[in-house]
Amino acid sequence: MTLADLVTAAERIVIFTGAGISTMSGIPDYRSPGGLWTKMQPILFEDYIASEAARREAWRRRFEGADFLTLAKPNAAHFAVAALVKVGRAETVITQNIDNLHQDSGVPEGKLIELHGNATYAKCLDCGSRIELDVIRPQYDKLGTAPPCRCGGLVKAATISFGQPMPETEMGRAQDAALACDLMLAIGSSLTVYPAAALPLIARQNGARLAILNREPTELDRYANLVINDEIGPVLEALIADLGLASVKP
Repeated sequence: MTLADLVTAAERIVIFTGAGISTMSGIPDYRSPGGLWTKMQPILFEDYIASEAARREAWRRRFEGADFLTLAKPNAAHFAVAALVKVGRAETVITQNIDNLHQDSGVPEGKLIELHGNATYAKCLDCGSRIELDVIRPQYDKLGTAPPCRCGGLVKAATISFGQPMPETEMGRAQDAALACDLMLAIGSSLTVYPAAALPLIARQNGARLAILNREPTELDRYANLVINDEIGPVLEALIADLGLASVKP
């Protein structure tokens, strides 16, 4: 059975994406050999809360070491996912990514669940207010850190750090989507980061079919109905062509 066969037969498709879908956009993977975590240790949430030095380092990385996030544009894989959503083939996109590229490719906010947050803006850890990075940048350039929120709370990039609780609303929506789908298409994820990586298995155990598209084997391959170890963009472009769909790319 081909990927196109699985997609054609399904009525309620959920797409689950990881870092591998964004590497063609110039965003480094985290866990692959040579990935970001082999070059720098992540900053723990508890350290960010407790240490001014940790906060300064976090903002230095965001503004001085993350140009790839600012410059990155959606690639063919993102546009293929957006095409599946646009025509109603896929109901929901669940992503571990923080790069905003699904939104940039045309996936509506209401169809997208970001499990690990978003690095393109910040939030107050107390009141939850959204704060744009353009507002923070001038003070960072002067003082090397972010200003407090108007409520006095700490401001942090709107990502989920190690040790930070997973967002309850997003996890609840993702679990509901996994239980309701009849096909889970996992794309570009190593499927090793839990609890997010449990979602494809939840779908499979609830009777859904599971297709995994990743350059390398994953720990969940043995549960899948179809495993494709290949370059993600060309495979998804071929899928869109096989289905007779038009890309949403401008």
